[in-house]
Amino acid sequence: MHSLHVEQLSVAYDKKIVLDKASFQVPLGHLTAIIGPNGAGKSTLLKAILNQLPNKVGYVSILDQPFNPKKLIVGYVPQRNAVDWDFPTTAIDVVMMGRYGHRGLFKRPTKEDQLVAMDALKSVGMDAFAKNSIGQLSGGQQQRVFLARALAQNPEVYFLDEPFAGVDIATEKTIIDILKSLQSKGKSIFVVHHDLQTVEEYFDYTILLNKTIIAAGPTKKVFTPALLQKTYGGKLFTIE
Repeated sequence: MHSLHVEQLSVAYDKKIVLDKASFQVPLGHLTAIIGPNGAGKSTLLKAILNQLPNKVGYVSILDQPFNPKKLIVGYVPQRNAVDWDFPTTAIDVVMMGRYGHRGLFKRPTKEDQLVAMDALKSVGMDAFAKNSIGQLSGGQQQRVFLARALAQNPEVYFLDEPFAGVDIATEKTIIDILKSLQSKGKSIFVVHHDLQTVEEYFDYTILLNKTIIAAGPTKKVFTPALLQKTYGGKLFTIE
């Protein structure tokens, strides 16, 4: 079984192709980095996989079945700049949103839902901030809350779009420790990532993307100077 299978996936905006015939497969249980230069289509790839873009063509399956958000629960942590932080809601309310797929949008949360949500907040070190407005939290705290929302869903597959952007070192360590713990439980995780210095330390599988797939495979095999140069071209700085 594959956690993710993408075949000939393309996306265009205003007749301009931003993702071109992307194809790859990732087996179950990997912590996967999606890396490439700015404008390479990394966030677009995630949104297309999750059926959030109408202007796409191609095939996507998650856990060997066509992705249908009504039938398959996945965890998704968007970029921070994609969230309205002025929306009047608390940290615990955000995490409770992760329980919708289990109980339905209009059903009252159960005691179990509340316990799961609080456990998720506790796991990211944010239980003390449960009643705080999300707009009052720091960037790192906000990122932890959205990770807790994904954890509350208890999915088999997670997608995170730049979870380390704008967070402090302590938050980054907390997040990667949680992701590695999820992987140890057999979960599959996909992360849009920018810091090439930490790819080999954090991820055992890597997808190199620059509008199309340059390479995808175990990090030890694809995170090479030649393939990185092909992916980044003149934008690549030497990695010590």
